[in-house]
Amino acid sequence: MPLHQPSSEWQFEVPTTGSKRLPPAARSFESLTHQGYGFEAAIADLIDNSIDAGAHNVVVSFLRDTGEHGGRDRLVSLLVIDDGQGMDEAGLDTAMTVGGQETYSAGALGRFGAGLKAASLSHADSLTLISRTKRSPSAGRRWLTARAQADFTCDIVDSGYCQSLVDRYDGIIGWHGTIVRWDQVRAFETITAGQTDRYLNDAIERLETHLGLYLHRFLARDGFHVDIVVEDVHTREELDHRGVEPIDPFGYRVTGRPGYPREYVAPVEGVGDITLTAHIWPPKSPLVAFRGIGPLAERQGFYLYRNDRLVQAGGWNDTRSAEGHLALARIAVDLPPEPNDVFALTVKKDGVQVTPAFARGLEKATVPGTGHTFAEYLHEAGATYREAAKRRTEVKRPSAIPPGKGIDPKLKRTLRDELPQLEGADPITFTWARLDVPSGVDSADLLFTIDHKERTVILNKDYRHAFNGGRRGGSNDAPVLKSMLYLMLNEIFQKERVWANQTDKIALWNSVLVSAVRAELARTEG
Repeated sequence: MPLHQPSSEWQFEVPTTGSKRLPPAARSFESLTHQGYGFEAAIADLIDNSIDAGAHNVVVSFLRDTGEHGGRDRLVSLLVIDDGQGMDEAGLDTAMTVGGQETYSAGALGRFGAGLKAASLSHADSLTLISRTKRSPSAGRRWLTARAQADFTCDIVDSGYCQSLVDRYDGIIGWHGTIVRWDQVRAFETITAGQTDRYLNDAIERLETHLGLYLHRFLARDGFHVDIVVEDVHTREELDHRGVEPIDPFGYRVTGRPGYPREYVAPVEGVGDITLTAHIWPPKSPLVAFRGIGPLAERQGFYLYRNDRLVQAGGWNDTRSAEGHLALARIAVDLPPEPNDVFALTVKKDGVQVTPAFARGLEKATVPGTGHTFAEYLHEAGATYREAAKRRTEVKRPSAIPPGKGIDPKLKRTLRDELPQLEGADPITFTWARLDVPSGVDSADLLFTIDHKERTVILNKDYRHAFNGGRRGGSNDAPVLKSMLYLMLNEIFQKERVWANQTDKIALWNSVLVSAVRAELARTEG
């Protein structure tokens, strides 16, 4: 006799006899710290909140204790500062509550009410949120992971401290804005002695690329800016400053095939018609937007946007496998902003799950009026790749050490576009300083020296005014001089040591350049 006798009728609704409230245990807060957020995706999620708040300027600041005031060189905190509309006390409580915001506007980037907490606590054990509005004073809240896991206790930050931190960044916040502060950042605590510069350079390079790509539509607009700075926590001096430039994954100069891009319309059950803007990149493009955003096999396919925010950069969403001959194929898709049963956005906004309805829609996708099919597009993208592979007319430029701190971000992007980069190489950095020269050498006869081991070009501070037109120079000033020296010195930095003939070249360049600077100054002053 079977252990279970099926009932005679299927119950289409499960019958109940009542209900009871089962609030989450405090330790469920721990799940927020294990969402799998990468560092770059976490910062991008915080900037999404700034965009939703109407911010025009966002600054990501790494606070560094250089050790010059005692102690060791280390990173102590990270801040994300914006000039958005800000929050009052009630708004802060909602923002710091998991799932606290129940509704979002149609164009909002936020969706689940967990991003601020999950993104932050995936990397830091202390999250502080401080804000002010035009009509309310500065106020703040703080989550400590240990206390939150114990009893969901959220700290109220001293109002005096809130105002002092807002005042510290009054050049950004003005009358309204928000500061997100991370302390006890786990990655910062793993940096070994003497490796802070290397960590910062690698972290900022990755962050620049991620933000430039995923927020490229916002960054391309007038009136929205994201800057990344490294700040001396004691003196407030900017040790590095980089503006994030947009990286348009469809930003080629000439299309790879005549007739593209083309717009296909795919009828997708459950959401209606979806427009697919299909592009074919020019073969062998050196641009960062093509080669510099990840392996080509991972960057072919669909680029999915929600409210102009890129939420997936490449991939075929189980509609086909990545293939080498489709490396030039990229398709932009703007998803319906409202929730639906076909496209499911991940909490981290780094991918989209789709149902088979999307694949069925692709099979029927055509260009209205011509009948050109999406399958034909894929064939032509593959043919473009194969045709280019047969040609051997490409001129290869020598690889270069990447440009680093002290070079304007737009110039840095151009250098990376035009020159193949040596992967994993420490970058060439530029700094202005008083030149440390041997006895008997007049520093006035030198425009620059190099530290070959540290891959640093030290520019003579006494000549800085000649390149800034009387203005105060910033860390990324004198782009013409720096780009010229970068190109001239790159080969020397690639050698294991500086040989006699290279020393002579440096002496020659200094002699000519100092004469040129003096001639320019004489013309200006005359």
